[in-house]
Amino acid sequence: MLKVKVLDHPYIQVVLTTLRDRSIKQIEFRKAMVRLGRAMGFEITRDFELEEVEVETPLGVKTRGVRFKDMDRVVIVTVLRAGMPMTEGLIKIFYNARQGVVSARRVEEKGMYPDKSFDVEITYVRLPTITRDDTVLIVDPMLATGSTIREILKIILSRRKPRRVLIVGAIATPLAIERIRPIVEAYNVEATIYTASIDPEVNEKGYIVPGLGDAGDRAFGE
Repeated sequence: MLKVKVLDHPYIQVVLTTLRDRSIKQIEFRKAMVRLGRAMGFEITRDFELEEVEVETPLGVKTRGVRFKDMDRVVIVTVLRAGMPMTEGLIKIFYNARQGVVSARRVEEKGMYPDKSFDVEITYVRLPTITRDDTVLIVDPMLATGSTIREILKIILSRRKPRRVLIVGAIATPLAIERIRPIVEAYNVEATIYTASIDPEVNEKGYIVPGLGDAGDRAFGE
């Protein structure tokens, strides 16, 4: 089952507006993406189970508190290179997460999709061991066509089915959501897309409109 959650916290929306602004420079864009990842990480923890614990304070007094039950069972898979700044922010929250990376490229050399295939080629995969108790976060700032996420889901879920998959992006589109859904259903995994916005369109180059441009190029240069 695939769920979609738009994180409308005011701070997240302010940072997203900064990212959309074409006038901001490369370093400012990259830092804003880090801030967005961290803020989204805070919101994502709302869906993590808490458990009660007892601790002793420096005054020697025992008191009850809470901790996240499965925070040590998180794997973050970053889509290179665009996802790196967002992961930098997320890792501030999921600080014990094991990490993996996946690199993908568009099949069309000129970046055009005249046939609306939106195909991608996975060129590099490096994943840690994933268990049935793990929560896997796949980080890709722009969920435009869903092609990259579809392929990553196939790779991960064909090896081992984790407890759940969380897909984290700055912006998603209805097209991406509907193209990801069949993969989630085919593998019968619990999955949630977290995004700051659902933008309506994808142009012939596969870019989100209005979007924020190419996240990798804007963060690291063309």
